[in-house]
Amino acid sequence: MMFRRLIAFLAALLLVSGMTAQVAQAKPKPQRPVIFVHGFSGSGSQFDTQARRFAGNGYPIDHIEAHEYDSLFQHNTEAQVFAGLDQRIDRLLKKTRADKVDLLGHSLGTRLMQTYLNSSPERAAKIAHYVNLDGAPAAAPPGGVPTLAVWGEGSTARQIVGAENVYFSDQGHTQTVTSVETFAAAYEFFTGKAPRTTRIVPQVRIELSGRAVLFPSNLGAEGARLEIYEVSPWTGARKSRKPVAVRQISGDGSWGPVKAWGHAHYEFAVVWNDQAVHHLYFQPFRRSDALVRLLTSRPGEGLSGLVETGPGHSSLTINRQKEWWGDQGTAGDSLKINGQEILNAASSPRTKRTIGIFAFDAGVDRTTDLATPIPAFFSQPFISGVDLYIPANGRPISLVATPRGGGHKDVLNVPSWPSATDRISVSFDDD
Repeated sequence: MMFRRLIAFLAALLLVSGMTAQVAQAKPKPQRPVIFVHGFSGSGSQFDTQARRFAGNGYPIDHIEAHEYDSLFQHNTEAQVFAGLDQRIDRLLKKTRADKVDLLGHSLGTRLMQTYLNSSPERAAKIAHYVNLDGAPAAAPPGGVPTLAVWGEGSTARQIVGAENVYFSDQGHTQTVTSVETFAAAYEFFTGKAPRTTRIVPQVRIELSGRAVLFPSNLGAEGARLEIYEVSPWTGARKSRKPVAVRQISGDGSWGPVKAWGHAHYEFAVVWNDQAVHHLYFQPFRRSDALVRLLTSRPGEGLSGLVETGPGHSSLTINRQKEWWGDQGTAGDSLKINGQEILNAASSPRTKRTIGIFAFDAGVDRTTDLATPIPAFFSQPFISGVDLYIPANGRPISLVATPRGGGHKDVLNVPSWPSATDRISVSFDDD
């Protein structure tokens, strides 16, 4: 009898031990802090959608950051970019008590991150996983860090030897950062399991924060005042004369958090002075967002300084972190302003990789000419410019984007502010 009981006890012990081992093996990898490093003329805005997807799968939004820098290297050196990243990693590790961070780089950011990881074993030791987004190939995973390399359209001979290489040949260069497919691959690479969802999971009451920065240097828009208004989705008009929030911009341009509604439309007015206001509009954020980037410039400076202005017409800058394809027919995109299609083979060919479009009345002649792009803008990487007369007549401007692949239309309506004193930027979702 005692022998049988002993056998039964040992069998039960082995069963429990086996179950414990299975549970241990099935335990998912921890959710470490995530850092994104952008490419040329980029910012944290390229990772905004993915950050909200990660948050919808349980990541705290303050554990997801973007490491930004001046990609022209006029205001920082490569060594300073690396030193700043060292500080960011150490701060996040201390804050979250994680053992390591997960790192992503895009385009120029991949060259920088490969150099960074190869620069010292101490740096590489703090990185659990590295994702190389449509950038530099390599003969080995940088710094010996486990690497996922994501490649968009172009040669499938590109690779990082020894890494996990995936190819999304129907995706553009910036689209590889923001796509659902990239998110799913990166999430599983980081955590060892598929995400619960690839949607941006809506929230009712949200918090918004971010930076107001000069484009493309990513320096803070110091000296400006930020006013945030809830606006009508039908006209873009402010629902109240009183702002939801007012913040003085200083230092690196950080602002927030500001309480908001996930379903609402907002205007972010960057006020330089009474005669120079930059109005920025977004589609509803849907959930809390810590990577809201307000890309602006000082009055008369940068590309905006090349825009011809006047009291009788409006000027627009339209952004989307997914290329506008204007030469692909039904397989491309559509972008209509007041019913006028502005994408075509001349201004937004697929090869241009356009993500930002300036639209204004070139020559201030009250005529539209979309046959050729405006050279000063078209010559810039990822940017185009079109001659479009938009009357500043008090009626709202209608913008309708139909992304390639179909399925939905994105609509934004904004006031027709006169370009003599006011700039307008509109950002469409990329998901």
